[in-house]
Amino acid sequence: MFEFNEKQLWKDRIGQTAKEYIQYLKYIFNGHLLLVFVFLLGTAAYYYQAWLKRLPEHFPAGIIMSILLALLVTKSPVYTLLKDADKIFLIPVEVRMARYFIKCMMISFIVQAYFLIIGLGVLMPMYAQMNNQNFRLFWYFLVVLFVSKGLNMFIRWHVQYFINTNYHYIDSIIRYCINMILLYFLFSNSNPIFVVMTLLMLILLLLYFHHATKWKGVNWEYLIGQDEKRLSSFYLFANMFTDVPKLKNRIKRRKLFDLFVKRIRFDGNKAFIHLFWRTYFRSGDYFGLTVRLTIIGGGTLYFLSFGLGQVLLALLFLFLTGLQLIPLWNAYQDKLWVDLYPLAGALKTKSFKSLISTVLLLQSILLSLIIFLKGDLAISLFSIVGSFLFIYLFVRFYLNRKRLS
Repeated sequence: MFEFNEKQLWKDRIGQTAKEYIQYLKYIFNGHLLLVFVFLLGTAAYYYQAWLKRLPEHFPAGIIMSILLALLVTKSPVYTLLKDADKIFLIPVEVRMARYFIKCMMISFIVQAYFLIIGLGVLMPMYAQMNNQNFRLFWYFLVVLFVSKGLNMFIRWHVQYFINTNYHYIDSIIRYCINMILLYFLFSNSNPIFVVMTLLMLILLLLYFHHATKWKGVNWEYLIGQDEKRLSSFYLFANMFTDVPKLKNRIKRRKLFDLFVKRIRFDGNKAFIHLFWRTYFRSGDYFGLTVRLTIIGGGTLYFLSFGLGQVLLALLFLFLTGLQLIPLWNAYQDKLWVDLYPLAGALKTKSFKSLISTVLLLQSILLSLIIFLKGDLAISLFSIVGSFLFIYLFVRFYLNRKRLS
């Protein structure tokens, strides 16, 4: 007979999850990307400090801090560590899962509190710059953030009981507005009574949802789906550094790009080109990652001006994009039917390099165009020439020596 042990379940799940994350984090922090992040962090810190010194007297630091930190406070998922089979085996013992879910909320709070500390730590110099270098309120701000985070997490937990996801979206909007008002009172040095009153609004919201979901059951499908999405995102990131057998790609057809794929000539020698391009647009998040890195890189280049350093920054984002696309090479490694194609293996390598080159060339043109629009004609020319040279070296040598096998 099945004997349910909540303590053993928690011990097994937290142990398995920690072991898995540590296993892949070792590859991540031993790779090149750590050096890239250190470089980016140092560059960002330098320009952030210089930017703070140029802030006007009436700069709305409180409003900006409340808008940004409200996002961190509002997004309060509970990491339940549930698996797909749990909706079969654990539903019968749902009433005995209370302590397990409480422990999940505790670990979720600790992880998200860490990001709150980082967020406040990054924005606090801006507050101090506008308030006579006053850092003394840091701990007071942090306590209020922790309290509001805890309330948001409890509210979010009760909201997940609703099957209709419209309630989830409405809840997020309402809580974000309340959190933004709360943090605005906090960072604008308003009377603490306003902070307390806004916290009371969150408490009333919690009481309402607690009462509304009192007799509802746990939304197993939703919780399992959310955990699978988080794990897939981590796997996708880790897959840049090592093979991740458990990676599950989400397929999403983007009809707009069918026009591009249809322009590829129907030919046996183009088989791998069709496969790679369709996978790039539809599978995983390769296309989305490219767009996001291009937007971040373009925004960074537009707002930061430091001569030839802009060329290095453009090359850095090309390198990051190239790293993100390398896992695409293994998209069909477990598909036996691909090996049955009567095609030379060199065609696969050639097709993959063609995709990488095309994506990076388009990205380099966009990044160089942004530099040009700022009026730095010479720098934009250096950027485009340097980018073309980098792409050649990346595709010709780096992919051959390090990744493709």
